[in-house]
Amino acid sequence: MPIRRLDPLLVDRIAAGEVIERPAAAIKELVENALDAGARALDVVIEAGGKRLIRVTDDGRGMDADDLALSVERHATSKIPDGDLTTIATFGFRGEALPSIASVSRLEIRTRAPRAPNALKLVVEDGAKGGIEPCAGVQGTQVEARDLFAATPARLKFLKTDRSEALAASEVVRRLALASPHVRFSFTTDIGASFDWPACADGAQRLRQALGADFAANSLELMAEREGVRLAGRIGLPTFSRPNALAQFVFVNGRAVKDKTLAGALRAAYLDFLPSDRHAAVALFVSCDPSEVDVNVHPAKAEVRFRDSGLVRGLVVGAIKQRLAEALHRATSTGGTATILAMRPPPPRSSAPAAGWDWRDSPAAPRFAEAPQTAFAEFAPSSPAPAAAPAERDLAAPLGAARAQVHNTYILAQTADGLVIVDQHAAHERIIYEKLKRQREGHGVERQALLAPLVVDLDPDGAALIEAHAEELASLGLVVEGFGAGAVLVREAPAAIVRGDLAGLVRDLAADLAAEDGAQTLARRLDQRLATFACHHSVRSGRALKPEEMNALLREMEATPGAGQCNHGRPTYVELKLADIERLFGRR
Repeated sequence: MPIRRLDPLLVDRIAAGEVIERPAAAIKELVENALDAGARALDVVIEAGGKRLIRVTDDGRGMDADDLALSVERHATSKIPDGDLTTIATFGFRGEALPSIASVSRLEIRTRAPRAPNALKLVVEDGAKGGIEPCAGVQGTQVEARDLFAATPARLKFLKTDRSEALAASEVVRRLALASPHVRFSFTTDIGASFDWPACADGAQRLRQALGADFAANSLELMAEREGVRLAGRIGLPTFSRPNALAQFVFVNGRAVKDKTLAGALRAAYLDFLPSDRHAAVALFVSCDPSEVDVNVHPAKAEVRFRDSGLVRGLVVGAIKQRLAEALHRATSTGGTATILAMRPPPPRSSAPAAGWDWRDSPAAPRFAEAPQTAFAEFAPSSPAPAAAPAERDLAAPLGAARAQVHNTYILAQTADGLVIVDQHAAHERIIYEKLKRQREGHGVERQALLAPLVVDLDPDGAALIEAHAEELASLGLVVEGFGAGAVLVREAPAAIVRGDLAGLVRDLAADLAAEDGAQTLARRLDQRLATFACHHSVRSGRALKPEEMNALLREMEATPGAGQCNHGRPTYVELKLADIERLFGRR
């Protein structure tokens, strides 16, 4: 078959397949165009999830007749004034977005430039451009795309339900709004929730608008800079984690991205606080020289590539770890709310009793795990409260003064304005773990020589990797040496885990070293072993504690980084404010 040039309309539709894969992608391109045009107010309206209608209206600079005619031509743009692709300081290219959208919809543009006598209108239907006509309109631009993908019905089959597409569109606008707090954003939809956020003086107010008061109350401010790369935003407390990464909002030079380097850095920063199935909630803004980041590695510019990815990763990991350590024992304030919800009685099943109804099935009937008299008899605290009144300094402390121990597992502490319930095993587990880590990071891990050196059989490549990293291993307490082809000899091990499965540790390290980076991987693996050791050597559930022991544990928690959650990511305590307790009893 001879080579031929494709029809221009077909070329546009192919390009649309790369850039406009769903209505949310079209909205993203149009809103970014409006922001590049200097808009201070943006209105986004969609119908049927964006399939029937997308309308984006801004109060930006608008366009004159010549610019309007060129705006729907391929590879025509005002966003690369000097032709240098390495220093792009805008969001996108009009020459890519508008022709692509026009090729798969009926596109209408109304625009008015400053001091222009009237607005101008241009209609593009199925790639065919009409003439420019005068019309009424205020300064700015309104772009309206109707019947998206009507000319390519095969694409419609791959779209999700109207509600799902509306949610995706809302999420796109939310992310763009986070990066531009100085702009008013309005989003209106016939399906789902609409919003109207006024312009903000700073990013903190926009974060509260977009992510809610809970995120603001359970996150930490972050500011850091290294070699021209700046990092700002807020990071959620580990106990405010989520089951997926949808609550991670990352921006590079104001552009919302989903970058593998930054996603990996977030996982590494929270690795010591969260289990593998939980994800941190963050809003991070990375700023750097445009020449240090390539934004053209993805057609929709959803990914970026840094010139020095190691620098950016190190900045993110180091800054977040330091900030989390500074938070010490702090845990999410939503624990009390969850407790209140858990205590609510179930909804009534029916207003009228059914045949054979038993009063014991009533939601209002008392619930006992055992016979009522026995349950009340054993409700007394496992450890009596101190005879003397709690010290004022303990009451004023963040975790308060210990008042009782329940079921030899939970410490009840009174604070100045509420009540704290502490899981004694989880709290002590974290305290021991952090002590072991400080020992490793300070004067070095205490090593112990094995009575008989341990021979560990590995494959030749794994043995070579372990031997190549022998110096780093020794600095972390594991002394190894080669023992022929496919084996290593372990002579010394960290004293804290010397009785553990050292052969399994060496094999795990060999596998990790083959896939990742040397000493950092070893430190992570050793931390996991230290966490296991801490779990088995902390105060166990079921052990009675004296009042002074309970108070000592509370004071240690307040001085220990990460004490708000155990080594497995679970909270170590729940705080109930006095207002929460009063709501339980109907006082509020």
